[in-house]
Amino acid sequence: LLARQVGVPYIIVFLNKCDMVDDAELLELVEMEVRELLSKYDFPGDDLPIVQGSAKLALEGDTGPLGEQAIMKLAEALDTYIPTPERAVDGTFLLPVEDVFSISGRGTVVTGRVERGIIKVGEEIEIIGITDTVKTTCTGVEMFRKLLDQGQAGDNVGVLLRGTKREDVQRGQVLAKPGSIKPHNHFTGEIYVLSKDEGGRHTPFFNNYRPQFYFRTTDVTGSIELPADKEMVMPGDNVSITV
Repeated sequence: LLARQVGVPYIIVFLNKCDMVDDAELLELVEMEVRELLSKYDFPGDDLPIVQGSAKLALEGDTGPLGEQAIMKLAEALDTYIPTPERAVDGTFLLPVEDVFSISGRGTVVTGRVERGIIKVGEEIEIIGITDTVKTTCTGVEMFRKLLDQGQAGDNVGVLLRGTKREDVQRGQVLAKPGSIKPHNHFTGEIYVLSKDEGGRHTPFFNNYRPQFYFRTTDVTGSIELPADKEMVMPGDNVSITV
C-alpha cells in the first residue's frame, strides 16, 4: 500500500529464507499469496518477477539455486524488468537541500539530488522556503569529488554558492530557478488514514490536530482543519483536509 501511495512504479520481490522451508508446495503457495496481495494494490502481480532464495546462503558462498544463483537471478531481474529512469532534464531547475557546510577559502556548499532541470556554473538561483527567499549565484558544481560545468536531474551534487553564509541556508529549503516556484503555508489535500492493521493509528484525531509533515528533505508541524461536517477522523477514513 505504501509503495503504491508514494508512486513506486516497479516492484521485484525476493522471497528470503527459502532454505528454511522444505516443502516446495508451501513456497508456491506463499508466492501465490504475494502475487495476489500485489494485484490487490494495482501492481501487475501475475507478471512481476519473484525470486526465491536465501541471503544467508549467498553470503556463505553457497553456489546452489537458493544461494548465489538466486542473487544473480535477482540482479538479472533488476536489469531486465526495471527500465532506466527518465531524467527530468527539461524542467526548471529544482534541488531540495539535504546538507549545508562551509569549505575554507571557497564558501558555502549545498548538497542534494537535483530533482529536475539543469544547474550550470554562473547561473543565478534562489534559496526558497522556511525563511525569506534569497537570490544567489552558483559558482561551482561538484559530484564525486570532480568539478563539473553543470549538474542535471538525478545527479547528487554539491553546489557552491556565491556570497552566502552557512547560517543563511538549511536542510529542507530548495534551490530553484529564479521566479519558477513560490513557497506556500496553506494547502488542501485528500488523505487516507492508515488503520491499526496497516501500521497506522489506533485512535481518531480531531480538528486542529498538529502532526509532522514531511516535504522532500524537511519536516514541519502543521495544523489540520477538518470539513465543517466532520468532527473527527477515524483510522481507515478518507477525508479532505486543509493544512
